[in-house]
Formats: sequence, C-alpha cells, structure tokens
Amino acid sequence: MSDPNVVGLLYLVSIVCFILALKFLSSPKHARRGNWVGGVGMVIAIATTLALDGISNWLLIVVGGLIGSVIGIVGARTVKMTAMPQMVALFNGVGGGAAALVALAEFHVSSGDLAGEEIVSVVLSALIGSISFAGSMIAFAKLQEWLSGRPIVFTGQNILNVAILGGAAALGIALIAGVDQQWVLITLIVLALIFGVMFVLPIGGADMPVVIALLNAFTGLAASATGFVLNSLLLIVAGMLVGASGTLLTLLMAKAMNRSIANVLFGAFGQVQAGSGGPRVDDGRTVRATSPEDVAVQLSFARKVVVVPGYGLAVAQAQHDVRQLAELLEEKGIDVVYAIHPVAGRMPGHMNVLLAEANVPYDQLKEMDEVNPEFPQTDVALVIGANDVVNPAARSDPASPIYGMPILDVDKAASVIVMKRSMAPGFAGIDNELFLEPQTTMLFGNAKDSIVKLIAAVKAT
Repeated sequence: MSDPNVVGLLYLVSIVCFILALKFLSSPKHARRGNWVGGVGMVIAIATTLALDGISNWLLIVVGGLIGSVIGIVGARTVKMTAMPQMVALFNGVGGGAAALVALAEFHVSSGDLAGEEIVSVVLSALIGSISFAGSMIAFAKLQEWLSGRPIVFTGQNILNVAILGGAAALGIALIAGVDQQWVLITLIVLALIFGVMFVLPIGGADMPVVIALLNAFTGLAASATGFVLNSLLLIVAGMLVGASGTLLTLLMAKAMNRSIANVLFGAFGQVQAGSGGPRVDDGRTVRATSPEDVAVQLSFARKVVVVPGYGLAVAQAQHDVRQLAELLEEKGIDVVYAIHPVAGRMPGHMNVLLAEANVPYDQLKEMDEVNPEFPQTDVALVIGANDVVNPAARSDPASPIYGMPILDVDKAASVIVMKRSMAPGFAGIDNELFLEPQTTMLFGNAKDSIVKLIAAVKAT
C-alpha cells in the first residue's frame, strides 16, 4: 500500500476506535462494546501497517504474531479472576519491554544517523519502557506471591534509587549529546531495569491499584515515544491515550487512598504499610462471632442490605454465590446494593470486574461517594473479605497509617456482618476497629462456604 492518503485514513479510523473504546470502557454497561471497538481498531492498525510498502521478513512476523496470539488467547481464557491483576501487570510490562526493544533495534540499525528529536525519543522509549517492564514484573511477582506482598525496604534505598536513575539519565544525556556507542544505550537500559525493580519493591499489596495505574501510564508514554522513533502518528496517539488515562487513573487511586502524587512517585507510600496505629486501649470491647443461621435471620428481616466486596471475595471465587444470595433476598422484597471502594482488591476496578463476571446488575454497583450516605439507613452491611477500606480508624485515629483515607462508612449501618477467615489484619498491617464495634459480628470461615451456608439458611427462614 503506497497511497499515503489511504494509510492516513485507515490510521485515523483506528484512532477514532481507540477513543471510542475508552469512552465505552468508562461505563460497566458498555465495557464489552468498548473492548470490541478497541479490538477492531487494533486489527485495522495492524493490517494497515503490514500492508505498507517495504515490509519484509514475513515469516518472522507471522510466527511472532501466532506465538503472541496463542499466549494472549490462552492466557485470557484461562486466567482466574483472582489473577486478573497479575495479568494486567504482565500486559503492562510486555508493552514497556517492547518499546525498549524497538528503541534498541532502531539505534542499532541507524549507525549514528538519527536526528536530534529521534535520539531523544530513543532515550525516552528505552528508559521509560525498561522501568515499566521491570516494575511490572515485580508487581506481577508480588501479586502472584512469588515475592512478599509486604514492602521490601533497606537502609539507604532512596539514595541508591536516585543514584541509579541519575546514572541512567546521565547516559541518556550523553546519547543525546552525540555519543554513538551502543553499549551506552544498553547500560542505560540495564540501569532502568534495576530502577524499575527498586521502584516497586517498597510498595506493598494494599497500594497495588496505584502502582498498576502508574505503570500503565509509563507504558503509554514509552509507546508514544516509540511512535516518534518509528515516525508513526498512530502509535504516538495511542500511546498518549494510554498514558493520559493511566495518569488520570493514578490520580484517582491516590485520591482514594489520601496519598499525594509526590508520595506515590517517590515510593514513600510503600513505607506506610510497615507502620501501625496507636496502641489499642483495652476498653472492654470484644469480638463477637455469629452463625450463618443468625445472619440469615437478620438478612431475611432487613429492608436494605449493602454488600461490601473485598479481595477475600475474589480469593474465594464466591461472586456467583453472592449474586444468588442477593437474588434470594430480593425475592423477599429486600433492597440489595453493592458498595465499591476505588481501591478494593488488587487493581483499579477489580470488584467491578469480579461482580460483572457474575452478571450482577450494573445499577446495583454503587461507588463510595454514592453509597456512603445510604449506610445510616442500611439495616445490614455484609462485608465480604474487605478490611482496610472499612476501618473506622481512617476517620478517628490520627496515629493510624491509613488516617485520612476515604473509607466505606459501614460502621454507620444498624448491623454489620464481617465475613473473614480469621482476625488477621489487612495489607496495612493494622487492627480493624470495626470488628470491635457493638453492632458488628464476625462470621468466620471461607467466604464461599459461608455464603453457601447463608443461602441454605435464608431459604429455610
């Protein structure tokens, strides 16, 4: 294909598809359509690129495409909902790694014949892409529990990070200044990879929604820089769309955790989890356990029930059972909604995706700001696997590491049922004051088993 007007038009169609996809993905009701529209745009972009004059090495392209397609299809079809954050981190990393490899390849074949703006793009693509790749791999390992989910810190870590990043930046400046040595770029990539590892190590599991969004933004920026390297307007725009959406999502996640962006960028937010609140005063309150039969009675005679899902629900794969329980209650004329905290789970929108898999009606999913005013009129708040996002210490205890973080106000409900395996703390590593509130009772056990027992008890009530 040699007509630049046709190529430009097809690329424009792809760009429009990507923009529409983001628009549709902003709403759970149209998210499936957004995926399809984005997929169509990508197919058009790939087909147009492969049809360009001068494309060769078809065997390598076909083999690479087939390998990638098989891995993507099998991975997407077999991944469990609990492992979805890991897959997102993996996809982020693959994009960043691809950008860094393209930058290295273009520098290799250029033989020092790159214009000023092109070498700047090569440096940025290699630097940001490598950081995104290495950081995403560490995030994947933490989420997969190959590494500890707790912050991994050591003395002088921040100083070492600054030194590594400064060294990579110095090498980048040398390349831009005219140093035409491939080993300089390779060393830059190695330093960026090390920095990516060091950047994510101090981040704990509770902060993964923020780091995943941030790495997503990094990958978008790396892809956009690669677009300048390849003189591809499509890649520039697509990368900027990903970078902008990832940046916006990072801002929203940081706000939901009451963290500043500076705090996020410099890694201090990983340290927060290692802290603890003030010493607990023995005020005579005790944790009260309950049984499925007692909970079933409360649920059956309630007028309004708010279900609060957390990562424990995903681990137990109990989303379908929760929906069945909610349908039973609705048959009794009970109003049931789901309260979604922005950072519940391990990635942005984790609970939305989990409940969508169980075909929970979209209008029953309520975000934190929408549902919080409803808790004072709620008869029963059913907390399933959530911990830090419902801890009242975030409002009342200035000594708590989560103080100031917006939470779901479940403690304002008339009755609170907390479903957990044990009294173990959440990722913030602190005790949850909600468990000691007089209106709270604990239903211990695996979430799926407990909900199955609840369903049987509700039917018998």
